[in-house]
Amino acid sequence: MSEDLIIKNFSAVFEKPLLEEVLQIGAVKSVKAGELMMDIGDHIRSMPIIIDGTVKIVREDEEGNEVFLYYVNPKETCAMSLTCCLGNATSSIRATVEEDCKILFLPVQKMDEWMKKYASWRQFVIGSYQNRFEELLGAVDLLAFKKMDERLMTYLQERVKIKKSMELQITHGDIARDLGTSREVISRLLKALEKSGKIKLGRNRLVLIGQSLLV
Repeated sequence: MSEDLIIKNFSAVFEKPLLEEVLQIGAVKSVKAGELMMDIGDHIRSMPIIIDGTVKIVREDEEGNEVFLYYVNPKETCAMSLTCCLGNATSSIRATVEEDCKILFLPVQKMDEWMKKYASWRQFVIGSYQNRFEELLGAVDLLAFKKMDERLMTYLQERVKIKKSMELQITHGDIARDLGTSREVISRLLKALEKSGKIKLGRNRLVLIGQSLLV
């Protein structure tokens, strides 16, 4: 079963010799939503690549406040995990499973070797860095240049894309934690969005109104 998943998802990504190595030493594990995949300060012993599901990446300040950075989706890895693997450093982010995941774990000892040995691996690593860098720039832009109501709408739109549903099961406190603000601020902004007809609020849930929000 694991071999079939690897072949199905990565035969068009990795060259054949690399794919054969991945089949020999890679491990596919199922991880439930809500589980912590990686925490700040952890030593990275295996590099994760998402096969199915979604992982949320957050950063934490010295006072324990979290800020959402980006999601890691299927056939992607976290660039910060790559950095830790290649630099033998500890994790500076927290990775939590947003939706049930199947994850391919690869031993960190192979990272440097494969960079020199396989062009497809180099392309995968460079592409991962580029995608994550662009997402981090987007996160910085939101923090630096956007008002909280704009950040909130962007955040909701991203979650809708991830969940593939206009209805989100989420609390005001969860949103506030991800956006690095207070629950009171989020509640006020959500009420304003409901009043303007963009969302409909329920108990620990909300529904985005209008297909244009999926764009």
